[in-house]
Amino acid sequence: MKNIANTTLNSDVSLPQYDRKTLKSRIVHLGFGAFHRAHQALFTNEMLEKTGSDWGICEVNLFGGEDLIEALRLQDHLYTVAEKGAEKTDVKVIGSVTESLHPELDGIQAVLEKMAEPQVSIVSMTITEKGYCADPATGTLDKNNPLVLADLQTPETPKSALGYIVQALKLRRDRGLAPFTVMSCDNVQENGHVAKAAILEFAQLSDPDFRDWIETHVTFPCTMVDRIVPAATPETLAEISTLLGCEDPCGIACEPFRQWVIEDNFVAGRPEWDVAGAEFVEDVVPYEEMKLRMLNGSHSFLAYLGYLGGYDHISDTMTDEGYRKAAFDMMMKAQAPSLNMPEGTDLNAYATLLIDRFTNPSLKHRTWQIAMDGSQKIPQRMGGSLKYHLTNGSDFSWIATAIAGWMRYVSGVDEADNSIDVRDPMADQLRAICDQHGLNVSVVPALLGVEAIFPAELGQNPQVIEAVSRAYQSLLDNGARATVAAL
Repeated sequence: MKNIANTTLNSDVSLPQYDRKTLKSRIVHLGFGAFHRAHQALFTNEMLEKTGSDWGICEVNLFGGEDLIEALRLQDHLYTVAEKGAEKTDVKVIGSVTESLHPELDGIQAVLEKMAEPQVSIVSMTITEKGYCADPATGTLDKNNPLVLADLQTPETPKSALGYIVQALKLRRDRGLAPFTVMSCDNVQENGHVAKAAILEFAQLSDPDFRDWIETHVTFPCTMVDRIVPAATPETLAEISTLLGCEDPCGIACEPFRQWVIEDNFVAGRPEWDVAGAEFVEDVVPYEEMKLRMLNGSHSFLAYLGYLGGYDHISDTMTDEGYRKAAFDMMMKAQAPSLNMPEGTDLNAYATLLIDRFTNPSLKHRTWQIAMDGSQKIPQRMGGSLKYHLTNGSDFSWIATAIAGWMRYVSGVDEADNSIDVRDPMADQLRAICDQHGLNVSVVPALLGVEAIFPAELGQNPQVIEAVSRAYQSLLDNGARATVAAL
């Protein structure tokens, strides 16, 4: 069968110009998903073009995605990224991946042994918010998480990412090998601190002495990642095969824009990602709060209210002047005032750039996809700015409307009485609350009372209850489009 590795590709496709045979698996990455393929692996590919270094990546999927790993192996670990601008599409073949593993295909021990190999310097992750097994409200380890309970029972055969990392570090310590850096690349506020807290707490439960060893010897840099990467659809893959000259089941499409800000805190060396455009800084927090609140917060606003308004894609919402204006105001009036940015940061220019990115008609980023896992996302995307407005007595109606949109969405029924496929770790609990109240404004205080999402200082605040109730009632009475237009 023809694939990237054994066929002549179209002439305008960019191919790796470095010698892939010299690469070593110095990074083990957990989560070979769409975002990682279009972001960290692509940055690494471009770094290799410019440095000729040997930093290769071993990709690991811990849950699902066996077919993706098998497809990747069949094409010599090459795959395609199509960067789709409004005017043109650039097609790049990525060569930074050296090998791949999956516990279902290769066994748990093979993954652990790879992570324990002497040359591995970084274990990086894109495992989504829920992969950290943390309680979103407290940020501490969820000790009742089934994966955590299973891993504490049988630490030598882990299932969770935390369990794999702790066990691999233990193997390294016992063998007299240097530790690796644990680098989170997830859209989680202070992701390095979240990863560190979860891993230390997990280790404490099984071996307190080893927990101290991790805290002393392992670093957990925070990172801020940004690129819009829709999940691959059959249409995307068909388009990539046309642009490429053969099929690529691992291909992914994304926007041209990309950003990566990294805390320069690596215990065992790191690639020169800055030659590919990454920024190494001392403090990532202001950048990630800017992105989480302005980009991700407005994305969630558009996802819930756009889906309810009958818009399939983010770019579709941008054809509606009401949504376009409300999204900009969400950024500049609701989110920007809550930020504390380095001097000279132009938030108005950033918001304008985001609207342009959302408008890109080549990117089919589904509102339904962004709406997933809202219980994990809302605390980070809206909690901090909500606190700011309550403290300062300022207007947070855009945030209240976004939360009301999420509440209306998790009821599981849209405005035309069609069922919504709600994907969320707390979907059953949220649906039970919605079913108890029906489509009635009485559901608002009940959902705001879920402290895993809304800490009591927010969820039980009368101003929050009143503002969200007002927006929710408007969604029932007038629908999403009119509610957004009224903002």
